[in-house]
Amino acid sequence: MLIDDVKIRATAGTGGKGAVAFNKNLMSLGPVGGSGGKGGSIYIEGISDLNALNKFRFEKEIKAKNGQDGRSQFRDGNDAKDLVLSVPVGTVAHNLKTGEDIEITKIGQQVVIARGGAGGKGNFHFRSSTNTTPKEFEYGEPGEFLEIRFELKLIADVGFVGLPNVGKSSLLNELTNAKSKVANYPFTTLEPNLGAYYDLILADLPGLIEGASKGKGLGIKFLRHIERTKILFHFVAADSTDPVSDYKTVRSELETYNKLLLEKPEYLFISKKDVVSENAANEVTRNLKKLNKNTIQISIFDWDSIELVKKILNSLISEKTEQKR
Repeated sequence: MLIDDVKIRATAGTGGKGAVAFNKNLMSLGPVGGSGGKGGSIYIEGISDLNALNKFRFEKEIKAKNGQDGRSQFRDGNDAKDLVLSVPVGTVAHNLKTGEDIEITKIGQQVVIARGGAGGKGNFHFRSSTNTTPKEFEYGEPGEFLEIRFELKLIADVGFVGLPNVGKSSLLNELTNAKSKVANYPFTTLEPNLGAYYDLILADLPGLIEGASKGKGLGIKFLRHIERTKILFHFVAADSTDPVSDYKTVRSELETYNKLLLEKPEYLFISKKDVVSENAANEVTRNLKKLNKNTIQISIFDWDSIELVKKILNSLISEKTEQKR
């Protein structure tokens, strides 16, 4: 089960308190209390594991350790170790207190979300010519506390969209080493599946239905994952009773959720062409080409059509390579 939306409470460590101590050695009298150590801060770090948020399903309270108290003989307390929380690349951390959003877009990217409190000063720091035996000290400052919501939005080059049971998972398995579940019934895909085609990340997203943007079916839970894909591969089954309506239904749900999704480049694949006659597949293609000129018939059992898909993907790789230069 993919956890892609979870709330936690994070508390950074409190700084250690300063010490009150005096040197008892003759000729060396005076304050020698050390300062407290800094409390541990809490960071988030991007990793490639999509399931990294699963650990927060039951672990809702995250606390960093406190700094060590100061000691005698000028010995400051040790700083507490910082706490690093691993989150999948593509995670948005919403600070529910301030409204600030932090996006993790790269593996290894680290961002502090709660800073540890500073340690308090020991009495050594309060000495003066008029106060040679100070008993003043400071308590450590409390660490920052916040409620934070982690929302995973997949970062993929190509997003597979369409109604349920239109062959998205089958094509992903054919093109990559992904092992998505495939069966001849709706909602086989219950969570996003990723596959790598050379330098491209392909995301097979759960099938949408009419009303998905309002929470029906798998609904809005997975629409967010389409936002960051650069290009859409839209699937319509050749054996559908109304392919044009199928296409418009999904497009309508994308528009209702976020109008910008309709501005993404889109290829329309007439899938499962092997289960209908050639004339029927051609008729579906003619009708849908009126809505999207980038319409192609495909079947995982037709090598030539798979090669056409690979040609599209190879051109995307070339574009991506050029952009990196």
